[in-house]
Amino acid sequence: MSNQKIRCAIYTRKSTEEGLDSDFNTLDAQREAAEAYIASQKAEGWVCLADRYDDGGFSGGDMERPALERLLSDVASGRIDCIVVYKVDRLSRSLLDFARIMERLEEQEVSFVSVTQQFNTTHSMGRLTLNILLSFAQFEREIIAERTSDKMTAARRKGKWTGGMLVLGYDLHPDGGRITVNEEEAALVRGIFELYLQKESLLTTLKELKRRGWQTKEWVTQKGKLRRGKPFNKNRLYRLLTNPIYLGKVRCKEELYDGEHEPIVDDSVWRRVQALMHRNSRTGGRHVRNKYGALLKGLIQCGACGVTMAHSYTQKKSGRRYRYYICSRAQKNGYDSCPSPSVSAPEIEGFVIDQMRRIGKDPALIGETLAAAKEQSMEGLEQLEAERRSLEKRLKTYEDEVRGLIRLTAENGDGTALATKHLAELQELIRRTERRATEVREEAIALSRRSVDEREVAEALSLFDPVWDSLSPRERARALHLLLEQVVYYGQEGKVTITFRPTGMKVLAEGGDSAKG
Repeated sequence: MSNQKIRCAIYTRKSTEEGLDSDFNTLDAQREAAEAYIASQKAEGWVCLADRYDDGGFSGGDMERPALERLLSDVASGRIDCIVVYKVDRLSRSLLDFARIMERLEEQEVSFVSVTQQFNTTHSMGRLTLNILLSFAQFEREIIAERTSDKMTAARRKGKWTGGMLVLGYDLHPDGGRITVNEEEAALVRGIFELYLQKESLLTTLKELKRRGWQTKEWVTQKGKLRRGKPFNKNRLYRLLTNPIYLGKVRCKEELYDGEHEPIVDDSVWRRVQALMHRNSRTGGRHVRNKYGALLKGLIQCGACGVTMAHSYTQKKSGRRYRYYICSRAQKNGYDSCPSPSVSAPEIEGFVIDQMRRIGKDPALIGETLAAAKEQSMEGLEQLEAERRSLEKRLKTYEDEVRGLIRLTAENGDGTALATKHLAELQELIRRTERRATEVREEAIALSRRSVDEREVAEALSLFDPVWDSLSPRERARALHLLLEQVVYYGQEGKVTITFRPTGMKVLAEGGDSAKG
């Protein structure tokens, strides 16, 4: 019988927390097997230490584990002679990390034993066997990682939600595994897209979002932890405007696939936003000077590709310029990349102007224009109503937190500095939210008042000729941007569609002064 006492520490680990709250769990089973092995070596002087080194819910892929750190600290202080585990990969699944651990054990002359794999590192054969087993453990881990990645990729190609942070506009379905549209937040998302199309700049859009107090998604995790919304910054706004999830798509390795979830943003709006962002990336967000008086610059789009059409010209030998609009994609990638041909700038500009003059003389067209303008106004009112409901919900949350904080402070008998600071922050949030709620109400009233009737549409379009004739080329381009939402040119079909801004009619009906501003 050996007189030397060998102090043995048992280390156990489980990757997930599932089942750890049961009376007898995996960690207990690992420790029981190790204790039995140590008892079998009693004749060699082996003694089991009472301290438990259990890491429940920690991966073996790294060394950031509290029990492991404590174990290595006790090794360094000379309190342990041998480490016993149920299986090698319980200590580590990384060959590099395991080599570092073994180096530290060898420095302290501490041996390592695996119960189920029957080896001891005090022998050369045990060390060889250990390295072979650990190599297979790391190989298995890498295979599992590859399989998980392949499974996620396959799921995304089928348009499935594969988890991650929720975004504004969507909630996790109660059954899990997919997302559903949050109608109130979806209206805010659509409002942000429309706001960017109006402002045509990330920074000015961001300034307006901060003024309104709009924030990113606020949600509760499956563990019940509240993830508060954050104020938008440039990066968060850019990610929202370029996230294909709002188009009903799922991105997988730079490719887009149809998602199982419902889209929030219309395809035409999405394309216009992406085209505008692409233009701003080239110009730094500054408007390019309209040197040659292109009336439809920034308004006209290619119906085939859904991108903006660029204004360009060629110089004739006679010195005369031939102006035309061309699809931006064709201009960048070659004419073969777009089926729609370029179009003469004077011809399509003249066509748009003639159509607007014609609408003012045709009651049926006035009715159609009025219906479209009213529909756009209704969409704006719906967005404001959705924001109002969202603000009311947010106010209730803040007020509940204030009441809870006050009650907690009263029960404890004193107010800590931290509680006082949190209370002040909540009061400021309430003040900002109430101010934005007032603004929303005023905007809704103003939008309702700006809605046009048939008389105003007729009056506005009847004034188009005299107002138009009095404007300079620069003022004409400005007037069209006030009056029109977009002009889409379908070159293959020889068709042009014109969308009006609902408030543009008011501008003309009130005398056209805004067009000259």
